Amino acid sequence: MTVIAAVLHLAGFLAPAFVTGSLLWLAAGLWRAGRRRRLSLGLLVLAGAAVLFAGLAYFGRDGKIATYAALVLVQGTLVWWLRRR
Repeated sequence: MTVIAAVLHLAGFLAPAFVTGSLLWLAAGLWRAGRRRRLSLGLLVLAGAAVLFAGLAYFGRDGKIATYAALVLVQGTLVWWLRRR
């Protein structure tokens, strides 16, 4: 596998965490959070990436519906917590 193929593969793997986190960030209005807005988006994407890697480690493959359900649950809970702060 070439370096470019590896980077594209990793980007495709992390895309659900970025897209879901970005949509939740916009929908919850966290983009108006002043100086913490980039931090909140970064936390959402980082938490989503951690869930995706945990799902890959647990199931041994990518793309399981249970992993995506956990992704939404974790990021949704994090948005709830960030809104309450």
